[in-house]
Amino acid sequence: MPELPEVETTRRGIASHITGKRVSALTVRHPTLRWPIPTDLMQHLHGQVLHNIDRRAKYLLFNFESGCLLIHLGMSGSLRLITTDTPPAKHDHVDIVFEPNCILRYTDPRRFGAILWLGQNPEQHALLKKLGPEPLSDAFTGEHLFKLSRNRKLAVKQFIMDQSIVTGTGNIYANEALFASGIRPTCAIGSISLAQYQILATHIKHILIAAIAQGGTTLRNFTDSDGKPGYFKQQLHVYGRTGLPCSQCQEILQEVRISGRSSVFCAHCQP
Repeated sequence: MPELPEVETTRRGIASHITGKRVSALTVRHPTLRWPIPTDLMQHLHGQVLHNIDRRAKYLLFNFESGCLLIHLGMSGSLRLITTDTPPAKHDHVDIVFEPNCILRYTDPRRFGAILWLGQNPEQHALLKKLGPEPLSDAFTGEHLFKLSRNRKLAVKQFIMDQSIVTGTGNIYANEALFASGIRPTCAIGSISLAQYQILATHIKHILIAAIAQGGTTLRNFTDSDGKPGYFKQQLHVYGRTGLPCSQCQEILQEVRISGRSSVFCAHCQP
């Protein structure tokens, strides 16, 4: 599943090519994604100039004068820029055509993504209004995590993946940040000290920044907007390495399931 660095990589990759350009057409081949694509979407987009593209959590927000278009890549979605003479493939569900000869093509084999019109007040939409702070913002700190964790027994891995606590810290980067911080993913959040949370918040920021700088983490269903894979996977210490030696102490990495998600850790480095 594309995580925050992959989504941010996509945003940066496409923004410079279509910002300031006008929408001239829309083709919807399969209107049923996670939610139905609005039938009046072209009425909102036609003739509109794209002002900019923002990201909130894992959502891309395309800002036009008439309002905001949200695109969510879901489990297997991707966006790429092509010319208008490029024929669609089986899973190419939506084309947004920008003048003079550019298509933003949405591809999604599993159709778990979304394309929704949010109008003039996107921050009030149900998908966005309850989100926590962005992990790379000043609002996300160890103090923030410490305050929300008191007197609770939830596993810390589940805690930092809760989008109302902090946005966009998905499974890959939660595993890596906990390893870097020396915190076991099953540890109860109420037992973690302020100092440990400050370390964890710092590692979450640094790992996400590094992943964005290197183009995200290559997964089976993701390439960035230029068709180039991400390279951060070469630096993963625990995710996807169950049964292999720890990169720091050589002890064999273990795996547990937390809320149905794989959590890999080193029993020695994450006591």
